[in-house]
Amino acid sequence: MFLLRITQAFAKANLPYALVGGYAVALHGAIRGTIDVDLIITLDKESFSKAEKVLLNLGLQPRLPIHAHDLFQNREQYIQDKHLIAWSFVNANDLSECVDIIITEDLKNKTVETKQLGHQQVTVLSKPDLIVMKQKAARPQDIEDIKALEALL
Repeated sequence: MFLLRITQAFAKANLPYALVGGYAVALHGAIRGTIDVDLIITLDKESFSKAEKVLLNLGLQPRLPIHAHDLFQNREQYIQDKHLIAWSFVNANDLSECVDIIITEDLKNKTVETKQLGHQQVTVLSKPDLIVMKQKAARPQDIEDIKALEALL
């Protein structure tokens, strides 16, 4: 399973992460379909570099020609001027293998939970923090996710 390959690789690289998208909503107990893996990491130079290395080693390529060093140095500008929300990686041979690292949220000072998925544990953003993050995004799917998550509280 693609999600487990990603989370195992992040754990092996000692790279803290939290799932934040549809997989996080589903692991909290709400019914939610998704394909891409949405993550947050600590917004520092080392985490960006590790994430890039891990994803490249898994055969994923960045959708945009942005490398870790450039993203770290220009993150605010990319967000403000280019409206970039996620640093996206994809497998060119299997477009269903997609990872989005959300660059507008920092893992630092967030609460995470560990969930069992098969024989592996994965790290998921806590329901309250996930709800706050989805309130900021406020897309139609985020509003539906908020309703589903609040019903679980």
